[in-house]
Amino acid sequence: MSDQGAAARLEQLRALAQAEDLRPFLRRAIQLHPSDLAEVLAAIDGGARARALAELPVETASKALAELEGRVRHPEELLRAVGPDYVAELVAELPSDDAAAIIRDLPPEEREAVLSEVADRAEVDQILKFPEDSAGGLMTTEVVTVHEHASLVEAIADIRRQSAEDDALYQVYAVDGARRLKGVVPIARLIVASPSRRVHEVMEPPAAAVRPEVDQEQVARLMARYNVAAVPVVDERNRLLGRVTFDDVVDVVEAEATEDLLKFASVSPEEDLSAPWTAAVKSRLPWLYVNLLTAFLAGAVVYVFQGTVSRVVALAVWMPIIAGMGGNAGTQALAVTVRRLALQLLPRDRALAVIRKEVLVGAVNGIANGVAVALVAAAIGEGWVLGLVVLLAMWGNLVVAGLAGASIPIVLERLSIDPAIASSIFVTTFTDVCGFVLLLGLGAWLLL
Repeated sequence: MSDQGAAARLEQLRALAQAEDLRPFLRRAIQLHPSDLAEVLAAIDGGARARALAELPVETASKALAELEGRVRHPEELLRAVGPDYVAELVAELPSDDAAAIIRDLPPEEREAVLSEVADRAEVDQILKFPEDSAGGLMTTEVVTVHEHASLVEAIADIRRQSAEDDALYQVYAVDGARRLKGVVPIARLIVASPSRRVHEVMEPPAAAVRPEVDQEQVARLMARYNVAAVPVVDERNRLLGRVTFDDVVDVVEAEATEDLLKFASVSPEEDLSAPWTAAVKSRLPWLYVNLLTAFLAGAVVYVFQGTVSRVVALAVWMPIIAGMGGNAGTQALAVTVRRLALQLLPRDRALAVIRKEVLVGAVNGIANGVAVALVAAAIGEGWVLGLVVLLAMWGNLVVAGLAGASIPIVLERLSIDPAIASSIFVTTFTDVCGFVLLLGLGAWLLL
């Protein structure tokens, strides 16, 4: 729903979905795209959602259920409400990857009840045995294959027989008699090539193939690097197990970006709009306590220099400016470094070069900003000595910000700690403490 009336239509459909008589809603629902229908269902309460899903035609309900995955906070409650028999009926209509994603949301005892009713259980079981965030957990096992030595006439006949298994057929995989992956054949090449040719004559090596244990982020990076719409998944003997398609990777990229953004703000990735306020408090309060402890360090510095502040009150005006500019500069360096680490663009032998660069950037920016604040200090009549103190403190704190913003995430990553979670707290602590020490220490030295 992307046009101007989307919000109004969503509200209207929400009301219809929660009405006593569902017939008007059902008439509209079967005309909606599954993603739009899932948006409507996600916006209503759990009981109405289960009731509407149970009344929809099986094909429509199954596609909507697949799109609902990841949009509702407690999917197991929805699946439990419609019952394992109906869930099994819906799952039977879906590709193996979507079916596995839905079944993962069920408690173990109910998962077995649904799996026992699924005709293609072996394919779903194969996906479920791998972690959810791995290539094996994302893959679909429905892939179209042709024998590498088949003629193109035979290959096209094989494709026609298998085409019902693949709803996004733009390439087929060439395999040998043991289902070992030998190459990839774009559909367009099959159509234009001479029918007398063999598959191995028109196939090309796969741009990339992954093992099922590979992390989903690595799969996404490979697809972006080689600009491919699907990546085959193979076992240790190079036998084709399935493929990961671009639609799954889009979801992965969105989920990972959201998770990293929330972690960067020290917020739990589990928190969303549907989460109760108590869950939000529970996820945020521990990190706020950590921030509070680090704030005490900055407060301790001010306490140590309270004599200086009481004698040169003008220094108090510049304290939040020095600390704030250091925090901003540190966050900039931190964001760039964390991104490099997340995208694996920072080899170990380049770590020192990155740190040196951020320190240099901090030094140059420190001079530029330091001169500006020194001129302001002189202009308002606080004297050139105070201006010099502020200049040196600003320069030193921005150098510290560059050093901390680049080195802290690198160190945390080497310690196997997610730098997106903990880096910001340490960086702001460093810049606050160092900013106060520099400003008040230089003030005590030069002004008293």
